[in-house]
Amino acid sequence: MVADQLARSLVRPLTALAQAADRLAGGELSARAAVAGPPEVRRAGVGLNRLAVRIGELLAHERETVADLSHRLRTPLTALRIDAESLRDGTEMERLLADVGTVERTVSEIIREARRPGAGSVPVMCDAARVVAERAAFWRPLAEDQDRRMTVDVVPAPVPVFVAADDLATCTDILLGNVFAHTPEGAGLAVRLSRRAAGGAWLVVADDGPGFREAGPPLRGQSRGGSTGLGLDIARRIAEASGGTLTIGRSASGGAAVTLGLGFPAGPPEESRRHRRARLRRRTLPSCVEQSGARRAPAVAPEQGDGPDGVLPQP
Repeated sequence: MVADQLARSLVRPLTALAQAADRLAGGELSARAAVAGPPEVRRAGVGLNRLAVRIGELLAHERETVADLSHRLRTPLTALRIDAESLRDGTEMERLLADVGTVERTVSEIIREARRPGAGSVPVMCDAARVVAERAAFWRPLAEDQDRRMTVDVVPAPVPVFVAADDLATCTDILLGNVFAHTPEGAGLAVRLSRRAAGGAWLVVADDGPGFREAGPPLRGQSRGGSTGLGLDIARRIAEASGGTLTIGRSASGGAAVTLGLGFPAGPPEESRRHRRARLRRRTLPSCVEQSGARRAPAVAPEQGDGPDGVLPQP
């Protein structure tokens, strides 16, 4: 009896502590652990709560820093707009003004998002098929100007993903922009969007260029052939935030291929899945033991990985 009460006094607060940690890992920064149980468990709860507060403070500081830096871009953008308006060529002036306007809107959106309380905590969905098709159509004229053969294969139906439309457009522009920036004119490219077996989408951008020099993508801030690696890092973070991935490899022609996995629906944290599997084993084990020669408790099948058909598109 004493041992049973002692076990309960340990298990209950530890379970509550683990649940609070899972909620924090899932992005619920307001989650706090109940300070209860033995002194060691209480200290762990206090430490977890202090960590949660510190994470919130650091994220708030980061948002304010991003907003401040973005706001400082307004002055040079205003000067650039004035210079563009002084051009004599009307067509060139309109083109530059449109580009400056796009940058100004992007900067304003960054400031709004950075200063919005709880920015990024609410899942946002979009139709990946529509967004990718629109961005591919945007880049096609440049491909034609540079004599590039551009093939686009997009699912002819809505493909919902847990990514904001602007973020997915940014990812697509990064991948396509890298092709135009780092491959010679005339090199073909291919864009393909397909469904993931578990929900979401695979976006693959491949080209006929020389490919990546190294096995992995460039590290953030490190230069590789004039690239800082920030573009792929942004795309990777957006993909991972949706529960997806970013991987690089070689296309069928030997060029570069970047595969972006976009998640839907967003799965629970890995720790939560382990907890559920443990509970399932605890529920099923007694009934199996009671039977003579009974079968072993059913195991939860691991999630099967899927890929974009295992073949990269041939530009």
